[in-house]
Amino acid sequence: MSESLRSPGEAGPALVVATFGRQVLVETPAGRRVRCQTRGKKSDIVVGDRVCWQASGDGGIVTELLPRRNLLFRQDEWRTKSFAANLDQILVLLAVDPPYAEAQLARALIAAGAAGVPALVGLNKTDLPGLDAARARLAPYQAMDVPVLEFALKAQPAAAHALLMPHLRDRATLVLGPSGMGKSTLINRFVAGAEAQVGEVSRALNAGRHTTTRTTWYWLDDERQGALIDSPGFQEFGLRQVQPSELMALMPDIASHAAHCRFADCAHQQEPGCAVRAAVEAGALSASRARIHAELLEELSRKAW
Repeated sequence: MSESLRSPGEAGPALVVATFGRQVLVETPAGRRVRCQTRGKKSDIVVGDRVCWQASGDGGIVTELLPRRNLLFRQDEWRTKSFAANLDQILVLLAVDPPYAEAQLARALIAAGAAGVPALVGLNKTDLPGLDAARARLAPYQAMDVPVLEFALKAQPAAAHALLMPHLRDRATLVLGPSGMGKSTLINRFVAGAEAQVGEVSRALNAGRHTTTRTTWYWLDDERQGALIDSPGFQEFGLRQVQPSELMALMPDIASHAAHCRFADCAHQQEPGCAVRAAVEAGALSASRARIHAELLEELSRKAW
């Protein structure tokens, strides 16, 4: 990381590896990290963005946001905001125990599908009782060709590493998971000095401990070919970019049955001849998946008003 500071006014490409308000930490092609300011009162730059920057004082200024391949959104009670870009895949980390909310998993997969980002599920803690029940909950997703990898990060670390590494190598992977699923364990097992890197990011942005609550980019290898992007907690994915008419295509198990409904505009509630409700009653479709579809359709329809 010996690249010299650029001369004032000279611009160069860089990767955004962390953000804090209007400050971003960028990494140059030579591997040097520079704290930069963004222009304007509000910054929509996120981790994974490619930008151009120019030197300014002991840091720099972001001069241009380069085109994105994809972009993901998260939301809270009040707003939806972008938080990661230019991903190769998403790894949703779940565990046999504690239980997770299936609606969050569904939203993550829908958001990934809408952004054109492949997704896979990691089922951790397979050494604990309850593995069969956990597998049963994920069966509808495997039936939709969502890859599910099973491992035990703490009980069998070598086997977990051997299973996961071929899927992570040479890819930028956003890792998501509710509290208690083992996300911190995964990051620390696969990224040498991950905790130290958090401290370095914090000092670079002068952001103190609050930086650890932000999305952060970690390289998996010295060649900087593969990366893990850690986003604390299990983000409630924003789906504002999805139109109500597009939801069905992003839930292929629902779509396969809806194609046989008597009416083309069937809402799958009380309409006669509804193939979706019939599939649930016959056990051919997960009741929870049908419920999640109905809830999301209502939510997206409200946003469309």
